[in-house]
Amino acid sequence: MSDIHSERILILDFGSQYTQLIARRVREAKVYCEIFPYNAGLDKVKAFRPKGLILSGGPSSVYDAGAPLVDKAHLELGIPVLGICYGMQLLTHVLGGQVAKSTKREYGKADLIIHKEDGLFNGIGSEFRTPHSALQTVVWMSHGDRIEKMAPGFSVIAHTDNSPTAAMADEQKKFYGVQFHPEVVHTPQGTQMLRNFVYNVCGCKPSWTMASFVDYSVGEIKKALGNKPVICALSGGVDSSVAAVLVNKAVGKQLTSIFVNNGVLRKNEAEKVQQTFKEMGLNLRYVDASAEFLGKLKGVEDPEKKRKIIGTTFIEVFERAAQEAGDAEFLVQGTLYPDVIESVSFKGPSAIIKSHHNVGGLPEKMKLKLIEPLRELFKDEVRAIGRELEMADDIIDRQPFPGPGLAIRILGEVTEQRLAILREADAIVIEVIKKAGLYKDIWQSFAVLLPIKTVGVMGDERTYENVVAVRAVTSQDGMTADWAKLPYDLLETMSNRIINEVKGVNRVVFDISSKPPSTIEWE
Repeated sequence: MSDIHSERILILDFGSQYTQLIARRVREAKVYCEIFPYNAGLDKVKAFRPKGLILSGGPSSVYDAGAPLVDKAHLELGIPVLGICYGMQLLTHVLGGQVAKSTKREYGKADLIIHKEDGLFNGIGSEFRTPHSALQTVVWMSHGDRIEKMAPGFSVIAHTDNSPTAAMADEQKKFYGVQFHPEVVHTPQGTQMLRNFVYNVCGCKPSWTMASFVDYSVGEIKKALGNKPVICALSGGVDSSVAAVLVNKAVGKQLTSIFVNNGVLRKNEAEKVQQTFKEMGLNLRYVDASAEFLGKLKGVEDPEKKRKIIGTTFIEVFERAAQEAGDAEFLVQGTLYPDVIESVSFKGPSAIIKSHHNVGGLPEKMKLKLIEPLRELFKDEVRAIGRELEMADDIIDRQPFPGPGLAIRILGEVTEQRLAILREADAIVIEVIKKAGLYKDIWQSFAVLLPIKTVGVMGDERTYENVVAVRAVTSQDGMTADWAKLPYDLLETMSNRIINEVKGVNRVVFDISSKPPSTIEWE
């Protein structure tokens, strides 16, 4: 079996908000890459065996006290280097050039005038131009410093009106620097520039595909587990579901997936999860602990207490179920790459198993070794793996759902009656969103039951019933979010159906708050 990680690019992160975008663009080129913190040791970098190095942008100035700097030894490995924005300034600073404050800062779109069309800019630029016009393209700038004097060996390969050195190269060493951000969508041809670096400069070949990842991972999991039993905490969400199906493909009945009904799931979710995964051939153990969870939530209104009660109770229930499942030595966890980027441990294919740690609140005393088959992937890649495994769209495309479930979408006490109201309203929200073809475009969409009642008129009678809030947001990663601009007719349909079909609701409101300052969830 070939090593799908043999073609690899390393990104050193200097604090840029766009670093994960760089990695995504490289992965889209079917070349494996990872992100290390800027201060990763030389031995760790060498062990990764990169064919190219990318220095990310960052908010610092190279002259700031305590500014993150790259070790010069990292630039002496004999591999190509690309510095992006702050990374370009680092290359200049460390290699003997000079960086200075710009008299005019440059933010937003700029016209890049290209001097040299090969290498980084191969195929880049205006499609239509006269023989004597300059080749140019639009790029996204975000900097207050500029290159005052390039390091020895470098020459200018592009400029903007405000940046005489907007891109530079030492073609002998295969070192490149760009003052703009090729990784963002505001640089239309930026993805091609990164592909040029990966393919043309570094000599990488596309080998990172979801099919190859599945084949490789199945082999590694078999090798790691042998014939030993393994358990998985299956929530029905994308990450744990894909992890469970991938491990099941490798070891079959050695895996026991434990699905705990905590009593605060969506309408018919317990039944759907059981049916879906049993149809896929998983050895699924269903634990209905809803009465236990709801009993402990009785009378509790504080959202933080709700979270802690649900988290603690889940540990207790899962631990009992795990013991009943047999003497498992391994626990499957749906950890994704963004969760481990900050880790200083080596994260290569040989690290598919590591000692169990307190991920998800599971206790150390379980003494399980952790299987993290998705720990090299981003969320969009996990969905692609799910499709490769022929999983149902309802699972693969599922919007994020909080661990405490509907308990934090019911403001105030969680009761059977209030859960019944919210489940029906929430089901209508999802159904209307899906019917409109918007489900995949929205990060999260759901209903919230408010702790207030309002006067209404229904059937010529005054009512005093509950208020439901509808929340729908768009986002890339959940860190920031904007409220979804849903069409008025869709909101009208949603409101009418909830009020007419859900007994106990006479008013629907729509949340138009962004994150920040608001959070996505109400509690």
